[in-house]
Amino acid sequence: MAAVQCTAHDYSDPGKPRIAWNDEQARADLVDALVGDALRLLGHLPDQQLGEKAANAVGLLALVAGQDVEPAENSDGRDGRWRITCGTAYDRTVSTADAESRHIHKTRTHQQDGYKARLAIEPETALYTAVALTPGVGPEHHEATVGVDLLAAEDGPVDAFGDTAYSTGEARQALEAAGHRLFFKPAPLRAAVPGGFTLDDFAIDTAAATVTCPQGHTVALSDPGGQHSQRRAAFGNLCTGCPLRERCTKAKAGRILTIRPHHDLLAAARRQATTDPDWQADYRRWRPPVERAVAWLVQHGNRRLRYRGTINNNTWLHTRAAALNLRRLINLGLTHTGDGWQLAPATT
Repeated sequence: MAAVQCTAHDYSDPGKPRIAWNDEQARADLVDALVGDALRLLGHLPDQQLGEKAANAVGLLALVAGQDVEPAENSDGRDGRWRITCGTAYDRTVSTADAESRHIHKTRTHQQDGYKARLAIEPETALYTAVALTPGVGPEHHEATVGVDLLAAEDGPVDAFGDTAYSTGEARQALEAAGHRLFFKPAPLRAAVPGGFTLDDFAIDTAAATVTCPQGHTVALSDPGGQHSQRRAAFGNLCTGCPLRERCTKAKAGRILTIRPHHDLLAAARRQATTDPDWQADYRRWRPPVERAVAWLVQHGNRRLRYRGTINNNTWLHTRAAALNLRRLINLGLTHTGDGWQLAPATT
């Protein structure tokens, strides 16, 4: 077998390549050279008989070498010049040590690599009733999807508290159908014009398929269409000369509203969260104990996982939650009877 010369980096050195990382050209040259090394190596492997472990390593190398690069400027991709592409590949593999780890956007500005843990907690006792750890991307791993599964084992309806990530239309429909009372913080609406009108400033009648704007113009709502079954209301020329236009839209063609499935559920949730004092009081009362239980779980460096792979880390999460539950039961002085947990009588 012919030897392959890989010269971009001393690959026997486990550390990062020794370059000036604040030098944009040096980083560009390194990326080009690393991708070139990977492609040369992969080009010599098709005829080789590889075992399972080696084949997995080769597959991972091919994935990492190609997922975030594109031909360099003025290159057609055949001259071996590469650069980092703008944007991030969906379901991007971020670690060669743990191929199931993913890049996570917790918020628009807070990003991290790893997994997501979801917890169901009984707020009066701060006991964990269900936990799940999943990769950080993919609709099947979204908080709302996992949240429905976490509550599936409940014996009956409960008051469920959660943050904005769990407040999707699909999750609300499923949980309300199961009889649960929801205290999920609704996602805020974004105005098309800063400080202007949001979706809730329009009178939207999904049954009659009409939308009326703050100025009183009414247009028809389209039938559901597209991949996400969305409906649209286009005001078009009605926006021309409208005295409220500057507070409504900057679009030359006029304001267009996109109405997503379960709009009525989400609109009702937003109204309740802003106008119902009992809902607000319950949310303020019970969210802090949940946050405290989350803090217990990750304290002492336990936000950093110790294992590789979803299964191993999910097993660790369940074990840690069980240990914290045991500690909490001891601190509360609870004992288990045939009818459930009871507070132990005080001793003198």
